[in-house]
Amino acid sequence: MSADSVQVAILGAGIAGLGAAHRARQIGFQDVVLFEARASAGGLLDNFTIDGFRFDRAVHLSFASEPEVRQIFDLTPYLTHPADANCHEDGRWLKHPVQNNLYPLPAEEKVALIKSFLARPARLDGDNYEQWLRHQYGDGIADRYPIRYTRKYWATSARELSTTWIGNRMRRAELDEILYGAFTSETPNHYYTKEMRYPKRGGFKAFIQPLIDASDIRFDHRVERIDTVRRLLTFANGRRVSYDVLVSTLPLPLLTTMCADVPEAVRECSGTLRATSLDLISVGFNKPLVKDLWFYIYDEDLLASRAYSPSVKSPDNAPTGCSSLQFEVYSRGTDPRHASEDLVVNTRLALRRMGIASDDDILFIDHRRLPYGNVIFDRGMEARRDEVLAWCETVGIRSCGRFGRWDYLWSNQSFLSGYRALDDLT
Repeated sequence: MSADSVQVAILGAGIAGLGAAHRARQIGFQDVVLFEARASAGGLLDNFTIDGFRFDRAVHLSFASEPEVRQIFDLTPYLTHPADANCHEDGRWLKHPVQNNLYPLPAEEKVALIKSFLARPARLDGDNYEQWLRHQYGDGIADRYPIRYTRKYWATSARELSTTWIGNRMRRAELDEILYGAFTSETPNHYYTKEMRYPKRGGFKAFIQPLIDASDIRFDHRVERIDTVRRLLTFANGRRVSYDVLVSTLPLPLLTTMCADVPEAVRECSGTLRATSLDLISVGFNKPLVKDLWFYIYDEDLLASRAYSPSVKSPDNAPTGCSSLQFEVYSRGTDPRHASEDLVVNTRLALRRMGIASDDDILFIDHRRLPYGNVIFDRGMEARRDEVLAWCETVGIRSCGRFGRWDYLWSNQSFLSGYRALDDLT
């Protein structure tokens, strides 16, 4: 079969691929094609509907500040929400972050946690996340909250993780804040952003719909082989396409299995890269039960690490008079840790224990899986990842996006990753 040809071939029509296509058109490329394995665009920002309820593929809210992102996102009418989150632990609700909001706990527990904080290590002795947490919060708070949560969210022990991903995602501990939050529930919001934005209609995907509408996307095109010497793509549907410029948003461990000319050292590094997979448990309710935008779950026997409400994000996401929640359960690797029926049963338990809903309030519980959730920052990962990325550059693959860069990128950062993948061609 003869091969078609394109100037710029982009693998994946998620936000990074769409960002790359947008930039390619800006700098004058006329023949820019995105090849998407699925039947719809958006990647992790896509959504699905069940009986009039819309659910995003995991929690998405925008706090983008970059002009390149805002000029796209702000084309879509949006709602704003304060970045207020709560946490559930053993029948109690605490504001986020928990170390600054211990007020609901019994006095003796607060005293013990604060004493442990005061006795925390004075110096950070080591380079792993567990040591960082103990240095920040003391053993009592660290063991009870973030170390426990790490096992649920990262499906990995805190001792195995590096600290390079933290940035402003974790609130550093301050004695004044901890003491204040132990005496009163009227605490300020310490989240890293004060405002969250979400489209009025169409789910989070509406923010990137202008990019989708402007792009040439070939759906049901799952790439199987990449010949970087001949610059030739072969797809599962039998189509072959040659390219001048190749942009990939594919996960690095998957990308390297498709190329025949990968050095053994690079292949070995790629094989060590780990990510979580994600079970989404989506629930529709027959009444307006949910008030929280999102919340974290510390109970170890409740499988979900966090949940959010599509109907709070926008009323357009649920039928009138109804509400919804979506729970996230993470596993290490692509193999599921839990059977679908166990996830549904556990979700019903969570709803009862947290006082959100009874079985009579539930219209449906839907379960579906995403093979990739988050990159796992196990210690030494960056050096191994960078070796794979360096090889990509030598063979002309411009790798971008959360799993193409193998990094902890939010949606705005993923867009910019794709947008900047063609910088050297400007």
